[in-house]
Amino acid sequence: MNLKPFTDYLLLEKKYSKHTVLAYTRDIENFNSFLDKNHDAVSISKVGYSEIREWIVELVNNDISNRTVNRKVSSLNTYYKFLLKVEEININPLNKHRALKVGKKLQLPFSEQELKSVLENSIEVIDFESARNQLIIELFYATGIRRIELVNIKLSDVDQTGHQIKVLGKRNKERYIPLIDSINKALTCYLGYRNKLPKIEDNEVLFLTQKGLKIYEKLVYRVINKYFSEASSKAKCSPHVLRHSFATHLLNKGADLNSIKELLGHTSLAATQVYTHNSIGELKKVHSKAHPRNLQ
Repeated sequence: MNLKPFTDYLLLEKKYSKHTVLAYTRDIENFNSFLDKNHDAVSISKVGYSEIREWIVELVNNDISNRTVNRKVSSLNTYYKFLLKVEEININPLNKHRALKVGKKLQLPFSEQELKSVLENSIEVIDFESARNQLIIELFYATGIRRIELVNIKLSDVDQTGHQIKVLGKRNKERYIPLIDSINKALTCYLGYRNKLPKIEDNEVLFLTQKGLKIYEKLVYRVINKYFSEASSKAKCSPHVLRHSFATHLLNKGADLNSIKELLGHTSLAATQVYTHNSIGELKKVHSKAHPRNLQ
């Protein structure tokens, strides 16, 4: 099975990230291994829905979560759509497939108090790393950007005079996000330390390691987990929870859902609407205070 034309299509035409393409490839290879073992190595382009359903049943029986199974099937569906596009098949065997039911997984945001505790009490800026870590946390909470977006920010993307930052999102879609005053202060502080690094290898990027190299996603995760594990009792303390916190707190303060959608870089409003569930507590308070039948 030659997947190179498919991976080239995802990378060059669909503009998917290398990480996403690798995940798609693994899922398709997983199905192909299933065919090798159970169906005498029949070609993946020749199977019908019955073989795919057998694979799904095997995954479920192996205690693979419905969410993960749906992701794997989605990867396979993307591959079949590609085969249709290049006219290697005439019918997509997944045309009538219905995804397995999954429970809604709500990510609880950090509270405003937890954010205040970390930003005002947990970080003492005394050197390059502490200044960088403070800026990382401030930027996540002030902009709601994704972890990979933060890693890839270039110095040229930051406009302190214009109080804005350019972010390169999914599928290379650019968006501009306003910067509040606290970010500009943290930026100035960090850049002061950054300019004093003895050696810089990746000078075009904003965030560096102590050795002057571009930071990486695991380092960013460790930074967030380190500070928020001390201030929060939540089981998961990750950059994505900060993204949820950004959106939820804006919504709680009355921000328009469409505006939050643009700031987050979502392509559809449906992806942003999950934050309305996180804000139900605030909605109850507003409802209780404002509804005429509840006024005493």
